[in-house]
Amino acid sequence: MTTHERTDEAGTAHAHEHAPRMNLAQQVPDIYRAVLNLEMATRKGMDPVLLELVKIRASQLNHCAFCLDMHTKDALAGGESVQRIVQLSAWEESRHFYTEKEIAAIELTEAVTVLTDGFVPDEVYGKAAKHFEEKELAQLIAVIATINVWNRFAVTTRMVPGHYTPGKHA
Repeated sequence: MTTHERTDEAGTAHAHEHAPRMNLAQQVPDIYRAVLNLEMATRKGMDPVLLELVKIRASQLNHCAFCLDMHTKDALAGGESVQRIVQLSAWEESRHFYTEKEIAAIELTEAVTVLTDGFVPDEVYGKAAKHFEEKELAQLIAVIATINVWNRFAVTTRMVPGHYTPGKHA
């Protein structure tokens, strides 16, 4: 057993929670509130199912355990199926679980989140533009950008997953 593990009554080893590096909201409350306001604006009029799929997929790509905990719980609370959440990390092999519009949003999420080529391919953008009206597409881009901000805050400050309860936070 390492120093990062504990055992339960059955003798099963479990890793200890890590400590967060800092509480960003306490250190820069104006910035936190500004991003929270951005978050609230991006949600207006958006399909909540699509919203959570996008947030989960970006959080998977960014390895953000805190946001994965939050958004999978929010998705489940909103009626999303466990199967669609689980299959999201392998959506290319599980396309039949999602609508064409959801696939377009997931592809755009990946392109905006992983900018290794330095741009969002025209094909990906064009597919999204076929499924979303221009204002809705602009809002989707803002949703993707915002979850990426939250992911970067949470990953960098090592926010601890597992304590989020749907309905308690914005």
